[in-house]
Amino acid sequence: MKTDTATPPTAPDAAPPVPLRRNWRFQALWAGQAGATLGLQIADTAYPLLLLALTGSSTLAGAFGAVQIGAAVLFGVHGGAAADRYNRRRLLIVGDSVRLVACASVPLAMALDRLTVAHTLLVAVVIGATIAYTGPVRLIAVRSVVPPEQLRQALAQDEARMSGAGLVGPPLAGALFGLGRNAPFIGTAVASLLALTAALVVKFPGGPESRTQGTKGTKEMRGASGTDGTGGTDGTTGSALAGYRYLAGNALLRPILAVVLLINVAGAAMLLPVMVILRGQGTSSAGIGLALAGEAVGALVGALLVSRLHRLAGPGVLLLAVSWLTVPAMFAPLLPGGPVTVFAALFVVGLGIPTLRVMIDLLVFSRVPDALRGRVISATLTLFTVGMPAGMVGSGLLLDHLSPATALGAVAALLTAGLTAATAGRSLRRSAWPEQAAAPAGTPAT
Repeated sequence: MKTDTATPPTAPDAAPPVPLRRNWRFQALWAGQAGATLGLQIADTAYPLLLLALTGSSTLAGAFGAVQIGAAVLFGVHGGAAADRYNRRRLLIVGDSVRLVACASVPLAMALDRLTVAHTLLVAVVIGATIAYTGPVRLIAVRSVVPPEQLRQALAQDEARMSGAGLVGPPLAGALFGLGRNAPFIGTAVASLLALTAALVVKFPGGPESRTQGTKGTKEMRGASGTDGTGGTDGTTGSALAGYRYLAGNALLRPILAVVLLINVAGAAMLLPVMVILRGQGTSSAGIGLALAGEAVGALVGALLVSRLHRLAGPGVLLLAVSWLTVPAMFAPLLPGGPVTVFAALFVVGLGIPTLRVMIDLLVFSRVPDALRGRVISATLTLFTVGMPAGMVGSGLLLDHLSPATALGAVAALLTAGLTAATAGRSLRRSAWPEQAAAPAGTPAT
């Protein structure tokens, strides 16, 4: 009897992923995100100017940004929980629709001569709240339409969007004002419409992975205590604060997030003293704006360097290197060259910003069980957002008692103290990148 020894047919190799530039779902989502980001950048410039024109009060002009950030922080806790409990795509569509209606109401009220301060500040609340609900969903949506091996490239392109919007938004708002009093607000409404259109057109997984997968993934991430840091037994249970508990319970993420939070506080605190110093040197408002644009220009260029910098050093080392560069950059306005020197210093610091943002994504967002991901993303974004108003308020208090140069020195000293403690620890210096650009949900954190 003859035995058949033929080798069984092997499965064909998996087809290579579609190049990112031809991934229409990612590009459509990217276009929608770009529209949403650009609209927010225009709003951040146009609404304070509108309130200043309506009331002549600088306090009310600054209140728009404060109210918007406050709403984003206040609703951020529930926004992350909603992303883990409800249909994410539906949440994105509803959030973008509400923001579109709010933004469109302003030029309509202006045309009817019915716009009030209360109406404008209510729009600030709505914008902040919708950011809290749609922000985590948009970050999750990108992951669902991009293969793991392309995630770093996709995130780098997303950073280019952020930097480009930050660079173009403020001058575009000024240009739109030149076309008409209500033109910038029509622009924000159109940008919101673009974001909503992308949410309607692109289909992506509407909810977290199954509870079985979420439970399994979270069990793998438990520490010696046998819990996942959420206060529950798996990522599908626990309170809306589960994201904060997860971050607090991870030995690597704690110093990473602490350093980034410190950088956000210091970066926001240095802006006002720098502007006061440049103004005292005779720099015009336009010149100050161009000098401060150095960070956005640097970040736009830095988005092209993400993969190279990630190959150059580990995440902790890169984080510390970029953070330490911020210390001497703070003293740039005291050096010869004025706005040119400030632009150059901020450009150098900005080169590393996309690297750090992608680092946070790869080490935190992409490695959290999907059932917990919305809350972790929301917690992280909220922590970073809180740092900006804290830095602004702190710099104002310093300038009430110190000269601008001394205030910069105080902020630099605070940053130096925090970075010295972080550098002395071993967890950051020994951290390593995941083996892949994005590990599957449930993979143990580095």
